[in-house]
Amino acid sequence: MYIKENPHDIVHHLEYNAERPHLIIPEYGRHLQKLIDQATVIEDRNERNKAAKYIIAVMGSLNPHLRDVPDFQHKLWDQIFIMSDFKLDVDSPYPVPSREMLQQKPERLKYPQNFPKYRFYGNNIKYMIDVANKWEDGELKSALIKVIANHMKKSYLSWNKDTVKDEVIFEHLYELSNGKINLKTSSEELLNSTDLMRTNKKMSNKNQSTPQKAKSKNGGKQNNQNKNNRKPQG
Repeated sequence: MYIKENPHDIVHHLEYNAERPHLIIPEYGRHLQKLIDQATVIEDRNERNKAAKYIIAVMGSLNPHLRDVPDFQHKLWDQIFIMSDFKLDVDSPYPVPSREMLQQKPERLKYPQNFPKYRFYGNNIKYMIDVANKWEDGELKSALIKVIANHMKKSYLSWNKDTVKDEVIFEHLYELSNGKINLKTSSEELLNSTDLMRTNKKMSNKNQSTPQKAKSKNGGKQNNQNKNNRKPQG
């Protein structure tokens, strides 16, 4: 028998999101959150375990694309405990996470030098110089130092857009190596500034022209397709 409901009662029982409890993991939605809340208050432990396994199956069906991810089930069990505000007491096949473990902050990362004196060289050059300082004297170390010096000159020219004397590079190399690499009195000559600037310009033009070439290539294909689609005039 149909019972006509009072419109006033229907409006009175409406729920607004502002009045509802906070969703701990909103991606699963409020219905799943309510299932976990109901499972938490079940008195019988066996029934509570069955409810938890059922909820885990539902959570897995909501993310079928993650079933092949390693430790997927472990993540689901961690999430069900988190969503229960760590109040769910069931037999988990994995270690039960704690609130303290979840609230742990990661250790502070050691970032490289943020404000080097010569920024145009970059941190990699300083790292290469430190590696060269640890090597024993020999042909390999001399070759590495020459590569570093030429790269320093190339970096200097790419930022300053001007010629630079080798003595300036040698002075910077001496300073950055804490006086362990001294080429100021050597007869070593670095690559020509004009050649280095030409290389920098060529690399810059190559990076800029690559999207244009791709665009023109696609445009050419489109034009050919348009030509092929034209009907012959009779």
